[in-house]
Amino acid sequence: MQAELVDIRNHMAQYPPFDEMTEELLDRVVGDIEVVYFKAGSQILELGDPSSWLFYVRSGAVEIYRRTGELYNRISEGEVFGQFGLLMNRKVRFPAKALEDVLLYKIPYDTFQYLWENDDNFADFVEIEDRSRLRSAVSRREKSNQLMTSKVTRLISREPVSAPHTVRLQEAARIMTEHGVSALLLMDEEGDKPLLKGIITDRDLRTRALSEALASETPISEIMSEDLITIRSNIFIFEAMLTMLHNNVHHLPVMDGDEVRGVIALSDIVKYESQSSLYLVSNIYHQQDVKGLKKISLDVRDSFVRMVNEDANSHMIGSAMAGIGRSFTQRLLALGEEKLGPPPVPYCFMALGSMARDEQLVVTDQDNAMILDDSFVPEEHDEYFLALAKFVSDGLAECGYTYCTGDIMATNQKWRQPLRVWKDYFTDWIDNPKAEALLNSNIFFDLDGIYGETDFAEQLKTLVAEKASNSQRFLAMLARNALNRTPPIGFFRTFVLEEDGKHQKTFNLKRRGTAPLSDLIRVHALACGSRAQNSFERLKAIGNTKLLLEDDLGNLRDALEFISIVRIRHQALAIEADRQPDNNVRPEDLSPFERSHLKDAFQVVSGAQKFLKFRYHATVARNV
Repeated sequence: MQAELVDIRNHMAQYPPFDEMTEELLDRVVGDIEVVYFKAGSQILELGDPSSWLFYVRSGAVEIYRRTGELYNRISEGEVFGQFGLLMNRKVRFPAKALEDVLLYKIPYDTFQYLWENDDNFADFVEIEDRSRLRSAVSRREKSNQLMTSKVTRLISREPVSAPHTVRLQEAARIMTEHGVSALLLMDEEGDKPLLKGIITDRDLRTRALSEALASETPISEIMSEDLITIRSNIFIFEAMLTMLHNNVHHLPVMDGDEVRGVIALSDIVKYESQSSLYLVSNIYHQQDVKGLKKISLDVRDSFVRMVNEDANSHMIGSAMAGIGRSFTQRLLALGEEKLGPPPVPYCFMALGSMARDEQLVVTDQDNAMILDDSFVPEEHDEYFLALAKFVSDGLAECGYTYCTGDIMATNQKWRQPLRVWKDYFTDWIDNPKAEALLNSNIFFDLDGIYGETDFAEQLKTLVAEKASNSQRFLAMLARNALNRTPPIGFFRTFVLEEDGKHQKTFNLKRRGTAPLSDLIRVHALACGSRAQNSFERLKAIGNTKLLLEDDLGNLRDALEFISIVRIRHQALAIEADRQPDNNVRPEDLSPFERSHLKDAFQVVSGAQKFLKFRYHATVARNV
């Protein structure tokens, strides 16, 4: 093959759909190519003209227009255009114009047709638009992981074993032994049909019965768990796993309405979940001191990498990592109470930011706070809570969760206040949305009560949901603030990189990717009065209100998933190479597939920000 053709072949082999093409097919394409050049401003395709070529951009940039004259897309190196006319009636459907001097490879219709008939990947690529390709890329990854494609009913291997909730302790133990089960469902049989009343596990028998030497005739109702966590029978296994992680439970009744289909246990999920995040959480609660927690914290990154390598999606990974971080915090709080004694007044420990959203990764710091009971008296009680907060914060730092540089931690007295003060904080932030209030909104409006009187946190969520949705001024200011971080995509669909500092020639996938998405999703969710915290769950809530079209919601979900998973893979690769993981990516370190679809995803973010600006009149927020 001539040197010029080798150069063409090597270039095209970097970009989809040619990157997955067989050598034989790619050689045929290269052999049929014509090379053409257009000066900036030249018309390449006119609406309605005969369509005979697929165009591949070697260098430069091209603008694609709708038939109305409205700009449809800008494409650059490694991208193709002209396919829709070839697929339809051999007439140009989207006019094209050279935005700058452009070098193109022309692939003739006969070659295009041959590829379309003989290469399914090529056919899929040219038949769908950019955002559909993004959705396809996300879907293809998720389908490769059984946790995300298998329903939880697949784990049910037997009929549920149950007994009346009135049985005695000895009888309950006998039934469990006879049937060889680690959990017994306890039913209320007084109505027309039995209803699930509670559950008892072998762990309960050890910790609540044997350790306290309860009599064999003790009613089982005295030690059964009544505040049940259950799951629906139509959910996926990974959702069951996340429920276990979030609630630190080892058994989940599976329900069809109010009928019990079965019970799944931790051991059932581990058959599928080789990442061991559930076992890691279990081990956290068995540690007796900070030294033990620090030792097993070394397993967190290994668990993260295994999840990435087994094609878990970003929701699953983020939730699992948040569950692990939440468990470290909860165990430290319990150890702190053992050391300092019982708290003088009730309190709730809040997780904030990515942990509260279930979107935590391995590069993370601490964001937390304390809500104290309104009976709190600083002079009498604060010494205890400061000591507890410091014990937890120092312990988290030992386990790899760095101190917050902005001091958003319970060790800061400002963020260790009674419930009434917290309600005043949130009310003031919404009623008077100044710069500091907006910054606090971005941090504190993602909150989760993870220990103690968690109802305190639920009261704050309710307050936010009710007040924010009724304050157009606050929403406008928050939307305006959400536009400050833009995706790193330039006018010509090229990546915009840092120009100086230690991260030059990179872009930050958190600051310029996932964070802008989380910010704009938060605004829409607050406008809808949603109490959801996770970005994917917020999108579901937004969809229920019809604030956004289903296609737009789908595009946002896909963009969030793809940007997140590229960020996650970047961190996993750094860990495997014994480098410190971060969020700063060099374009040349990405595969052509990732580069192409990241551009699609960033364009979704850019479009969503434009709608945000329009929807909430963000540009005139100061005058609202």
